[in-house]
Formats: sequence, structure tokens, C-alpha cells
Amino acid sequence: MPDDEKPDPFDRVDRWLWHARFARTRSLAQKLVRDGAVRLNGTRVEQPANRVRPGDVLTLVLAQGVRVVRIAAIGARRGPAAEARGLYADQDRSVPCPGRCDDA
Repeated sequence: MPDDEKPDPFDRVDRWLWHARFARTRSLAQKLVRDGAVRLNGTRVEQPANRVRPGDVLTLVLAQGVRVVRIAAIGARRGPAAEARGLYADQDRSVPCPGRCDDA
């Protein structure tokens, strides 16, 4: 590999979710994935070790509602909230459901 080419950056989906502050702990991030609450580029992710890269789109089913985000960067650590927001770009600006979403 030439010196000017760097390998494609990637991270595990559970670690990325934790770095981006979508889960309070890495264990909870792993549970989100195992419970089927995460889709990567439209495909359900079942293993916390799945790789994600900048440009990938994650669909997350969270207690606050559904979030669709595009991964902008891979984090080196779980930093403050402002740093975490730099790891993704919101793709869905819809307002989450107040209360239960299935009441409609």
C-alpha cells in the first residue's frame, strides 16, 4: 500500500453507538443491536461486532423515537456531547411521537 493511502476507517457498531452517545454504556449498545433496534444501510444488524464506516446510514429505534443518522466520522473516544454530535448527521428531522406511537 502506498504511503499516501490510509486504510478505510471503521469501528464496531456497538462501540460507535456508545461513542456517539446513543447508549449510556457499551453493554446497552450491544443490547440495542441484539434486540434488533439497529439497521445498517437498511439491513437489520444482529451482531454488535458489525463494522460501520463513515457514509453508512443507521436507523435506530430508541425510547425517544426512530432516528436515522449518517455516520460522519469514527470516534476515538467517548467524549462530551458536542464531540459526539460531530460523529453523525441527522437524516430524519421528524418529531418523535409524544407518548405511545401506536395510539394513532
